[in-house]
Amino acid sequence: MRKGTKAARPLRRQVSMVRPVPALAELFRPIAEDLEHSARIFREELSTGHPFLCELCEHVERFGGKRIRPALLLLSGRACGHVGRAHHVLAAVVEMVHLATLVHDDVLDEADVRRRVATVSSRWGTETAVLLGDFLFSHAYRLCSSLDSQFAAQLVGQTAVTLCAGELMQISHCDDFGLREQEYLEIIERKTAALLGTCCLLGARFAGADEATVRRLHEFGLALGVAFQIIDDVLDLVGDEAEVGKSLGRDVQKGKLTLPLIHYLRGCDSAARRAALELLRSSDPQRSRRIAELLTDSGSLEYARQAAGARIRHALDLLAALPPGPARDALATLAEFVVTRRQ
Repeated sequence: MRKGTKAARPLRRQVSMVRPVPALAELFRPIAEDLEHSARIFREELSTGHPFLCELCEHVERFGGKRIRPALLLLSGRACGHVGRAHHVLAAVVEMVHLATLVHDDVLDEADVRRRVATVSSRWGTETAVLLGDFLFSHAYRLCSSLDSQFAAQLVGQTAVTLCAGELMQISHCDDFGLREQEYLEIIERKTAALLGTCCLLGARFAGADEATVRRLHEFGLALGVAFQIIDDVLDLVGDEAEVGKSLGRDVQKGKLTLPLIHYLRGCDSAARRAALELLRSSDPQRSRRIAELLTDSGSLEYARQAAGARIRHALDLLAALPPGPARDALATLAEFVVTRRQ
């Protein structure tokens, strides 16, 4: 225990919630070759020889951008001591699942831009986008089944069920201005955090880590995922679309309450609440700016950022039990990236 305690101290000193975060390419240096192996498997799996399908797959691969999910899986494996071909395959799998959810999300949100390029639905139509998402999901499951163990296939399948359940729960609460914070957190743990938790769990499990370490990394991924979605929701309200690189303001347009609005509506008086609800339901062209001002002035945006920061501090505590090394340091800095990112 004493040795583990010593490992925790430099980790907490190293990670600051305010200092600049290194570029992801530098951050992912411990797994650079592993990411290349995974990318090669990804492309080989989706290679069909059909020109239209190839065009679609090349287009949607640009949505991956940061490759956080495969990186989490590979870094978790490295932090536990070993990365093999199964990790490379699974890193490709989780990226396929992630991209499938993005393609479907853009249909649900009627979004025009993703990673500064046209969404599949805006360029090729809803039917193509829905089928492409299904195509990616199907390849992910097929690739999982190529492994000797069925553990990954079962877990990825269950994770997909959880993701869909989270989205359905969110839809069921559209225009629910009485949504409670705990309900919101349950939704985002399902629709976003579940996949990040699965990435970390698979990385540790296939590296041969003990069950306690596997559970710890799974919990790390869940905490990271909740923080990631809270910040994503903040950016949807007050981010710069050119900087974020995707269509913003969709949550308000779709009647989806996120943490800053939940906090504001919970804390304001009845007159302010009525005015806010009227603004949310209006077609005022200045609606986004006025909502951002309300949330900034009331401290609700800061409340959401602090909530994300609390999850990251918990995530860092979970990492402290891992052996010191470049992979653990990269996981810690990746956690910092989640709360400081602007895109």
